[in-house]
Amino acid sequence: MGYKNLAECVADLEKNGHLIRIKEEVDPYLEMAAIHLRVNENQGPALLFENVKGSKFPAVSNLFGTLERSKFMFRDSLPKVEQLVALRSDPIKALKNPVKSAGSALTALSALPLKQSLFKSAFQKTTISALPQIVNWPMDGGPFITMPQVFTEDIDQPGVMHGNLGMYRIQLAGNEYIVDKEIGLHYQIHRGIGVHQTKANAKGQPLKVSVFVGGPPSHPLAAVMPLPEGLSELTFAGALGNRRFRYFYDEEGFCISADADFVITGTVYPQENKPEGPFGDHLGYYSLTHPFPLMKVSNVYHKKDAIWSFTVVGRPPQEDTSFGALIHEITGSAIPQEIPGLKEVNAVDAAGVHPLLFAIGSERYTPYLKERKPQEILTIANHILGKNQLSLAKYLFIAAREDDERLSTNNIALFLQHMLERIDLTKDLHFHTNTTIDTLDYSGDGLNSGSKVVFAAAGAKKRDLLEKLPSEFSLSEEYNHKIAIPGVLAVQGDRYENEIASKQEIASLKEHLKSQNLSGLPLIVLCDDAEFTAANVNNLVWVTFTRSNPASDIDGVNDFTVNKHWGCNGPLIIDARKKPHHAPELIKDPGIEKKIDKMAEVGGPLYGII
Repeated sequence: MGYKNLAECVADLEKNGHLIRIKEEVDPYLEMAAIHLRVNENQGPALLFENVKGSKFPAVSNLFGTLERSKFMFRDSLPKVEQLVALRSDPIKALKNPVKSAGSALTALSALPLKQSLFKSAFQKTTISALPQIVNWPMDGGPFITMPQVFTEDIDQPGVMHGNLGMYRIQLAGNEYIVDKEIGLHYQIHRGIGVHQTKANAKGQPLKVSVFVGGPPSHPLAAVMPLPEGLSELTFAGALGNRRFRYFYDEEGFCISADADFVITGTVYPQENKPEGPFGDHLGYYSLTHPFPLMKVSNVYHKKDAIWSFTVVGRPPQEDTSFGALIHEITGSAIPQEIPGLKEVNAVDAAGVHPLLFAIGSERYTPYLKERKPQEILTIANHILGKNQLSLAKYLFIAAREDDERLSTNNIALFLQHMLERIDLTKDLHFHTNTTIDTLDYSGDGLNSGSKVVFAAAGAKKRDLLEKLPSEFSLSEEYNHKIAIPGVLAVQGDRYENEIASKQEIASLKEHLKSQNLSGLPLIVLCDDAEFTAANVNNLVWVTFTRSNPASDIDGVNDFTVNKHWGCNGPLIIDARKKPHHAPELIKDPGIEKKIDKMAEVGGPLYGII
């Protein structure tokens, strides 16, 4: 829909049964987030908090809480936007069907950003502390903006068409920030804003930053879209929202989104950082306190009837899960088109997105060989690990399309079983050590530091996976264990104390397993709680891949190293226990949860919702 602003979107959702109002005063410290989490868990409606304690501004959340609601908001524009993205990723389509593609060209042209100054009078000024100070998790370092659109321009190519609109979290207060004068930016090193800041730093100049909150829902979605090179986020926002992105520059030269509800402007100076965090993040753990860029606030603008927009992140699935599903619907085959031979790729949401990637590629090399083996898919894997946000992957499992045309990366259990039936553990593991990983992942040995591994499988089945343990299988009594999915055994180990004790325990486990026939059990996950890990496939992948660093936590029975290649002749062992250097996991506040329970009772605002 061509919503002019967030208020129009809220009204449309409410009219069509997709939004409810919370009229009671709600505390932005933990309580608003707890309500959001409960409603989101129950696939409930969007939420408009009319009475936010300590702020005059109402707040809305869970707009993108379900894929159904997300598609509803863009019901008039999705088809043409999908065509536009496909055209940019595969220009040959325009040559093959110029008449049909002309519509996409017109869509792009009609969606170009529109500079207008008549909106300047619509904004009033306020302060950072007057905004809703929403704290989502008990250990958070302060209130954060969790649905921002952060805009910067290239210092060498100024102007909106070379700008970057991204979603990077913003800390509003806490730590060492001077109240109302300083806020913190957190972003990963490869993002567009990072490129812009690097250029500004090299010239010794400050970087101008504008933070937009609210506005039409097409704007935050554009900020998180992995768009093809050359397709501006602002143009995409215009195409998706059926309304050109309107902007102007204020007296200090900052870009202002004319349709945003709030705009915070400020500058980032070279080498000026302050501690940012902790923050409850999308892996299901806190990202810890680290120095990140400091933004010195110039102005805080708001519309007359502004609505603050926020979300809550945590262990998936959350609202950003629906974000991801909508992005997949829009981009379709865009990424496979950019990587030759790639048929399908899925950043596994249940594992926190970045820790685990599933991919399917073509295996067409040496077709004269009787037995197929991973060759082309290894080339594809290297391409994947060098591609934009896919480069953050820690574990990449890649299969060959030729082995099963029906295989899908979206079915976690079946995809893992397909891989485990075919993988040769002596040859098909390929490590990348001492490299960068996701900033939010603390399984490695430092910030942005860790390792990656590629599991590649191509060819005929090599084994039948065990669905239950054979009667002759034995394991010491202290090792509680349970089959999680066929071929995967969760084994509960001692609490991890240190590396030496851990290696001794794993060596003992390996020695015990050497004498047993475990060909149908290629993967063993050493964990803190076997019952929890094996309870469902989501628990399995979350525990296994968020709590392990491949180079240090992968071991195997009868392992060996030849020409610097590691492999094993028995089951692979992944040590997925919590380690002392890991970040703490997110745990809800029991007192707040009891309060939310009361809101769900008869007569309460959440009765019948949760």
